[in-house]
Amino acid sequence: MSSDTRQPGNEGERVLRPLTREQALRLLGTVPMGRIAFTSRAMPAIRPVNHMVDDEGRIIIRSHEGGSIVTATDAERGTVVSYEADQIDTETRVGWTVIVTGLARVVDDPAQVEAYHEALQPWVSGLDYIISIDPTIVTAYELVRGRNGSPARQPA
Repeated sequence: MSSDTRQPGNEGERVLRPLTREQALRLLGTVPMGRIAFTSRAMPAIRPVNHMVDDEGRIIIRSHEGGSIVTATDAERGTVVSYEADQIDTETRVGWTVIVTGLARVVDDPAQVEAYHEALQPWVSGLDYIISIDPTIVTAYELVRGRNGSPARQPA
């Protein structure tokens, strides 16, 4: 890969700026999809899904009966998952990324299930299971243009 700084969008350095939990969850709510990472049959699995962020800050996704994430999710204790979404412009090389780690649970309260079915329309049919992710750890960065000559900061 070339490091030619004359390529379009490559003018100047980029800086990673940490975002607060509130900023991260707000940004997460502005995009329609992300990726959920979980363990399936003792192996890492990642699936693209559409999502919403509810009023409590939980990430809500839908899946189908027999889906890997439904099978992997422990209804009572919850299952540790990571959820990632981003919006990065490949030409200007600016944008943001959010990674949430927390417990995923299948929602079984009929009123909540009905409300989430109405609020989150899946991209494919048959996704009748609602999964809620409580964000325990939220890590987010904004990739912005730095001042000319300033080195890009690396996250700790």
